[in-house]
Amino acid sequence: MVIEAVAGWVSGALALLADAGHMLIDVAALALSAFTAWLARRPATPSKTYGYLRLEILAAVVNGAALIGIAVAVIVEAIDRLGSPQPIRVDIFLAAASAGLLINLFSLRILHDVRHSGLNVRGAYLHVLGDALGSVGALIAALVVQFTGWTLADPIVSIVLSLLILGGAWQLLRESTDVLLEAAPPHVPMEEVRRRLLAVEGVRDVHDLHVWTVTSGVVAMSGHVVVPDLTRHPEALERMLHDLEHLGIQHSTLQLEIVDHCQGLDCLRREPAAAGHAHGHHHGHGH
Repeated sequence: MVIEAVAGWVSGALALLADAGHMLIDVAALALSAFTAWLARRPATPSKTYGYLRLEILAAVVNGAALIGIAVAVIVEAIDRLGSPQPIRVDIFLAAASAGLLINLFSLRILHDVRHSGLNVRGAYLHVLGDALGSVGALIAALVVQFTGWTLADPIVSIVLSLLILGGAWQLLRESTDVLLEAAPPHVPMEEVRRRLLAVEGVRDVHDLHVWTVTSGVVAMSGHVVVPDLTRHPEALERMLHDLEHLGIQHSTLQLEIVDHCQGLDCLRREPAAAGHAHGHHHGHGH
Protein backbone atom coordinates (compact mmCIF):
# COMPACT_ATOMS: atom_id res chain seq x y z
CA MET A 1 0.00 0.00 0.00
CA VAL A 2 2.76 2.46 0.98
CA ILE A 3 4.82 1.64 -2.11
CA GLU A 4 1.86 2.17 -4.45
CA ALA A 5 0.73 5.35 -2.70
CA VAL A 6 4.17 6.97 -2.98
CA ALA A 7 4.73 5.67 -6.52
CA GLY A 8 1.26 6.79 -7.61
CA TRP A 9 1.82 10.28 -6.21
CA VAL A 10 5.23 10.65 -7.84
CA SER A 11 4.30 9.09 -11.18
CA GLY A 12 0.80 10.58 -11.47
CA ALA A 13 -0.76 7.15 -12.11
CA LEU A 14 -4.41 7.00 -10.97
CA ALA A 15 -4.45 3.20 -11.07
CA LEU A 16 -1.70 3.08 -8.45
CA LEU A 17 -3.33 5.68 -6.20
CA ALA A 18 -6.69 3.92 -6.55
CA ASP A 19 -5.14 0.57 -5.68
CA ALA A 20 -3.32 2.10 -2.70
CA GLY A 21 -6.57 3.62 -1.44
CA HIS A 22 -8.24 0.27 -1.96
CA MET A 23 -5.53 -1.41 0.10
CA LEU A 24 -5.85 1.16 2.88
CA ILE A 25 -9.51 0.18 3.32
CA ASP A 26 -8.51 -3.48 2.97
CA VAL A 27 -6.08 -3.21 5.87
CA ALA A 28 -8.98 -2.13 8.08
CA ALA A 29 -11.35 -4.67 6.53
CA LEU A 30 -8.95 -7.61 6.93
CA ALA A 31 -8.18 -6.54 10.50
CA LEU A 32 -11.94 -6.45 11.18
CA SER A 33 -12.34 -9.91 9.65
CA ALA A 34 -9.51 -11.33 11.76
CA PHE A 35 -10.81 -9.70 14.96
CA THR A 36 -14.34 -10.95 14.23
CA ALA A 37 -13.09 -14.49 13.59
CA TRP A 38 -11.32 -14.41 16.96
CA LEU A 39 -14.43 -13.07 18.75
CA ALA A 40 -16.68 -15.67 17.10
CA ARG A 41 -14.70 -18.45 18.79
CA ARG A 42 -15.63 -17.19 22.25
CA PRO A 43 -18.19 -19.40 24.04
CA ALA A 44 -21.88 -18.58 24.43
CA THR A 45 -23.09 -16.78 27.55
CA PRO A 46 -26.48 -16.68 29.32
CA SER A 47 -27.24 -13.36 27.60
CA LYS A 48 -25.68 -14.29 24.21
CA THR A 49 -26.99 -17.79 23.66
CA TYR A 50 -25.45 -18.06 20.18
CA GLY A 51 -22.18 -16.57 21.37
CA TYR A 52 -20.62 -14.05 18.96
CA LEU A 53 -21.25 -15.98 15.75
CA ARG A 54 -23.35 -13.21 14.21
CA LEU A 55 -20.39 -10.80 14.27
CA GLU A 56 -19.13 -12.59 11.16
CA ILE A 57 -22.18 -11.37 9.26
CA LEU A 58 -21.80 -7.79 10.49
CA ALA A 59 -18.16 -7.81 9.34
CA ALA A 60 -19.27 -9.08 5.92
CA VAL A 61 -21.79 -6.22 5.63
CA VAL A 62 -19.09 -3.64 6.52
CA ASN A 63 -16.66 -5.20 4.04
CA GLY A 64 -19.24 -5.27 1.25
CA ALA A 65 -20.22 -1.63 1.85
CA ALA A 66 -16.55 -0.57 1.98
CA LEU A 67 -15.81 -2.30 -1.33
CA ILE A 68 -18.76 -0.55 -3.01
CA GLY A 69 -17.61 2.84 -1.68
CA ILE A 70 -14.06 2.28 -2.95
CA ALA A 71 -15.21 1.19 -6.40
CA VAL A 72 -17.57 4.17 -6.79
CA ALA A 73 -14.84 6.63 -5.70
CA VAL A 74 -12.37 5.20 -8.23
CA ILE A 75 -14.95 5.34 -11.05
CA VAL A 76 -15.73 9.02 -10.29
CA GLU A 77 -12.02 9.94 -10.32
CA ALA A 78 -11.40 7.90 -13.47
CA ILE A 79 -14.24 9.65 -15.33
CA ASP A 80 -12.69 12.98 -14.35
CA ARG A 81 -9.31 11.78 -15.67
CA LEU A 82 -10.90 10.82 -19.01
CA GLY A 83 -11.71 14.48 -19.59
CA SER A 84 -8.28 15.72 -18.54
CA PRO A 85 -5.51 13.10 -19.00
CA GLN A 86 -2.55 13.46 -16.65
CA PRO A 87 1.15 12.86 -17.48
CA ILE A 88 2.48 9.59 -16.06
CA ARG A 89 6.01 8.43 -15.06
CA VAL A 90 5.80 5.00 -16.67
CA ASP A 91 8.96 3.50 -15.13
CA ILE A 92 7.75 4.06 -11.55
CA PHE A 93 4.22 3.03 -12.55
CA LEU A 94 5.47 -0.27 -14.01
CA ALA A 95 7.76 -1.16 -11.10
CA ALA A 96 5.14 -0.50 -8.41
CA ALA A 97 2.40 -2.36 -10.29
CA SER A 98 4.66 -5.42 -10.66
CA ALA A 99 5.58 -5.42 -6.96
CA GLY A 100 1.92 -5.03 -5.96
CA LEU A 101 0.85 -7.93 -8.15
CA LEU A 102 3.43 -10.31 -6.62
CA ILE A 103 2.42 -9.41 -3.05
CA ASN A 104 -1.30 -9.71 -3.79
CA LEU A 105 -0.89 -13.08 -5.52
CA PHE A 106 0.91 -14.39 -2.43
CA SER A 107 -1.91 -13.15 -0.16
CA LEU A 108 -4.51 -14.60 -2.51
CA ARG A 109 -2.84 -18.01 -2.39
CA ILE A 110 -3.07 -18.04 1.43
CA LEU A 111 -6.85 -17.47 1.39
CA HIS A 112 -7.77 -19.43 -1.75
CA ASP A 113 -8.32 -22.85 -0.18
CA VAL A 114 -10.51 -21.53 2.67
CA ARG A 115 -12.50 -18.90 0.76
CA HIS A 116 -15.78 -20.86 1.05
CA SER A 117 -15.55 -21.44 4.81
CA GLY A 118 -17.74 -18.44 5.68
CA LEU A 119 -18.99 -15.02 4.59
CA ASN A 120 -16.35 -13.29 6.70
CA VAL A 121 -13.47 -15.20 5.07
CA ARG A 122 -15.08 -14.73 1.66
CA GLY A 123 -15.21 -10.99 2.30
CA ALA A 124 -11.50 -11.02 3.10
CA TYR A 125 -10.81 -13.11 -0.02
CA LEU A 126 -12.79 -10.67 -2.19
CA HIS A 127 -10.80 -7.74 -0.79
CA VAL A 128 -7.51 -9.43 -1.66
CA LEU A 129 -8.88 -10.53 -5.06
CA GLY A 130 -9.85 -6.92 -5.71
CA ASP A 131 -6.30 -5.88 -4.82
CA ALA A 132 -4.85 -8.49 -7.18
CA LEU A 133 -7.15 -7.35 -10.01
CA GLY A 134 -6.15 -3.77 -9.27
CA SER A 135 -2.49 -4.72 -9.60
CA VAL A 136 -3.18 -6.57 -12.88
CA GLY A 137 -5.05 -3.55 -14.21
CA ALA A 138 -2.31 -1.18 -13.13
CA LEU A 139 0.29 -3.40 -14.80
CA ILE A 140 -1.73 -3.56 -18.04
CA ALA A 141 -2.24 0.20 -18.01
CA ALA A 142 1.48 0.73 -17.37
CA LEU A 143 2.42 -1.51 -20.32
CA VAL A 144 -0.06 0.23 -22.64
CA VAL A 145 1.29 3.66 -21.67
CA GLN A 146 4.87 2.36 -22.00
CA PHE A 147 4.45 1.04 -25.55
CA THR A 148 1.78 3.36 -26.99
CA GLY A 149 1.89 6.54 -24.88
CA TRP A 150 -1.92 6.35 -24.55
CA THR A 151 -2.42 7.67 -21.01
CA LEU A 152 -6.21 7.15 -21.12
CA ALA A 153 -5.53 3.44 -20.58
CA ASP A 154 -4.98 4.26 -16.89
CA PRO A 155 -8.50 5.56 -16.06
CA ILE A 156 -10.21 3.11 -18.46
CA VAL A 157 -8.61 0.10 -16.77
CA SER A 158 -9.48 1.59 -13.38
CA ILE A 159 -13.18 1.76 -14.35
CA VAL A 160 -13.26 -1.82 -15.66
CA LEU A 161 -11.65 -3.18 -12.50
CA SER A 162 -13.97 -1.15 -10.28
CA LEU A 163 -17.01 -2.64 -12.06
CA LEU A 164 -15.67 -6.14 -11.40
CA ILE A 165 -15.20 -5.30 -7.72
CA LEU A 166 -18.75 -3.89 -7.55
CA GLY A 167 -20.19 -7.21 -8.73
CA GLY A 168 -18.48 -9.24 -5.99
CA ALA A 169 -19.20 -6.62 -3.32
CA TRP A 170 -22.90 -6.47 -4.19
CA GLN A 171 -23.20 -10.27 -3.98
CA LEU A 172 -21.46 -10.30 -0.58
CA LEU A 173 -23.64 -7.47 0.73
CA ARG A 174 -26.84 -9.11 -0.56
CA GLU A 175 -26.05 -12.48 1.04
CA SER A 176 -25.02 -11.00 4.39
CA THR A 177 -28.12 -8.77 4.45
CA ASP A 178 -30.31 -11.83 3.80
CA VAL A 179 -28.74 -13.47 6.85
CA LEU A 180 -29.45 -10.41 8.99
CA LEU A 181 -33.06 -10.41 7.72
CA GLU A 182 -33.24 -14.11 8.67
CA ALA A 183 -34.25 -15.07 5.15
CA ALA A 184 -34.37 -18.76 4.31
CA PRO A 185 -30.96 -19.85 2.94
CA PRO A 186 -31.08 -20.57 -0.82
CA HIS A 187 -29.80 -24.15 -0.41
CA VAL A 188 -32.72 -25.08 1.88
CA PRO A 189 -36.00 -24.97 -0.14
CA MET A 190 -38.91 -24.16 2.19
CA GLU A 191 -41.41 -26.22 0.20
CA GLU A 192 -39.17 -29.27 0.51
CA VAL A 193 -38.89 -28.74 4.30
CA ARG A 194 -42.68 -28.56 4.57
CA ARG A 195 -43.13 -31.59 2.32
CA ARG A 196 -40.69 -33.69 4.36
CA LEU A 197 -42.44 -32.83 7.61
CA LEU A 198 -45.91 -33.56 6.23
CA ALA A 199 -44.69 -36.88 4.82
CA VAL A 200 -43.92 -38.20 8.33
CA GLU A 201 -46.55 -40.67 9.50
CA GLY A 202 -48.97 -39.12 12.00
CA VAL A 203 -48.36 -35.49 10.97
CA ARG A 204 -51.58 -33.70 10.00
CA ASP A 205 -50.38 -30.12 9.51
CA VAL A 206 -47.33 -27.82 9.72
CA HIS A 207 -47.44 -24.09 10.42
CA ASP A 208 -45.30 -21.20 11.74
CA LEU A 209 -42.35 -22.70 9.86
CA HIS A 210 -39.15 -20.63 9.86
CA VAL A 211 -35.67 -21.44 8.55
CA TRP A 212 -32.78 -19.00 8.89
CA THR A 213 -28.98 -18.77 8.96
CA VAL A 214 -27.34 -17.98 12.29
CA THR A 215 -23.91 -17.62 10.68
CA SER A 216 -22.11 -19.29 7.78
CA GLY A 217 -22.70 -23.05 7.94
CA VAL A 218 -25.16 -22.88 10.87
CA VAL A 219 -28.80 -23.20 9.78
CA ALA A 220 -31.62 -23.12 12.34
CA MET A 221 -35.30 -23.96 12.02
CA SER A 222 -38.44 -23.75 14.14
CA GLY A 223 -42.01 -24.83 13.49
CA HIS A 224 -45.30 -26.09 14.87
CA VAL A 225 -46.36 -29.59 13.85
CA VAL A 226 -49.85 -31.01 14.45
CA VAL A 227 -49.72 -34.70 15.46
CA PRO A 228 -53.20 -35.57 16.86
CA ASP A 229 -52.17 -38.95 18.29
CA LEU A 230 -50.10 -38.21 21.40
CA THR A 231 -48.55 -41.70 21.36
CA ARG A 232 -46.94 -40.96 17.97
CA HIS A 233 -45.05 -37.87 19.20
CA PRO A 234 -41.68 -39.47 20.07
CA GLU A 235 -41.47 -41.46 16.83
CA ALA A 236 -42.67 -38.54 14.67
CA LEU A 237 -40.20 -36.14 16.34
CA GLU A 238 -37.26 -38.47 15.80
CA ARG A 239 -38.16 -38.99 12.15
CA MET A 240 -38.60 -35.26 11.45
CA LEU A 241 -35.29 -34.32 13.06
CA HIS A 242 -33.55 -36.99 11.00
CA ASP A 243 -35.07 -35.67 7.75
CA LEU A 244 -34.21 -32.06 8.62
CA GLU A 245 -30.56 -32.94 9.21
CA HIS A 246 -30.43 -34.43 5.71
CA LEU A 247 -31.63 -31.06 4.38
CA GLY A 248 -28.68 -29.32 6.06
CA ILE A 249 -30.56 -27.96 9.08
CA GLN A 250 -28.37 -28.54 12.14
CA HIS A 251 -30.44 -26.84 14.84
CA SER A 252 -34.17 -27.66 14.85
CA THR A 253 -36.87 -26.78 17.38
CA LEU A 254 -40.28 -28.36 16.80
CA GLN A 255 -43.40 -27.75 18.84
CA LEU A 256 -45.67 -30.78 18.63
CA GLU A 257 -49.40 -30.16 19.06
CA ILE A 258 -52.41 -32.47 19.29
CA VAL A 259 -54.66 -29.73 17.87
CA ASP A 260 -53.91 -26.80 15.58
CA HIS A 261 -52.70 -23.78 17.60
CA CYS A 262 -51.75 -21.54 14.69
CA GLN A 263 -49.74 -18.46 15.66
CA GLY A 264 -47.83 -15.75 13.85
CA LEU A 265 -47.81 -14.80 10.17
CA ASP A 266 -49.07 -18.17 8.94
CA CYS A 267 -52.42 -17.55 10.63
CA LEU A 268 -52.98 -14.37 8.63
CA ARG A 269 -53.16 -16.49 5.49
CA ARG A 270 -55.60 -19.03 6.91
CA GLU A 271 -59.17 -19.16 8.20
CA PRO A 272 -59.54 -18.57 11.96
CA ALA A 273 -59.41 -21.82 13.95
CA ALA A 274 -62.66 -22.99 15.55
CA ALA A 275 -63.12 -21.97 19.16
CA GLY A 276 -63.18 -24.48 21.97
CA HIS A 277 -60.09 -26.48 21.04
CA ALA A 278 -58.06 -28.04 23.80
CA HIS A 279 -54.82 -26.23 24.58
CA GLY A 280 -52.52 -29.05 25.65
CA HIS A 281 -49.40 -29.55 23.58
CA HIS A 282 -46.07 -31.26 23.74
CA HIS A 283 -42.69 -29.70 22.99
CA GLY A 284 -39.91 -31.50 21.18
CA HIS A 285 -36.49 -30.03 20.75
CA GLY A 286 -33.77 -31.28 18.48
CA HIS A 287 -30.29 -29.90 18.11
